[in-house]
Amino acid sequence: MEINTASAGTLESGDILVEIIPARQKGIEIILSSAVSHQFGKQIKQVIFQTLSELNVTDATVHATDKGALDCTIRARVTAAVCRATKTDVWK
Repeated sequence: MEINTASAGTLESGDILVEIIPARQKGIEIILSSAVSHQFGKQIKQVIFQTLSELNVTDATVHATDKGALDCTIRARVTAAVCRATKTDVWK
């Protein structure tokens, strides 16, 4: 699956900005910036990775700037970013 640069989300409280860029190497790289990463960083990365896996994304770099997003918001933002990056609609 070809990945182009795309993003979804905002920097508002309770949201997350997810930026997807083509991978420089094989695999998924997640770069997380969050004030609560010491408490929830592992969970946030797990939700991002799981969502990418469900969408069959195997090679990408994800920059995520979290502002207190819930898991459902993280999934929605990752899904929207992937749809934009691949020019596909996962809801069809």
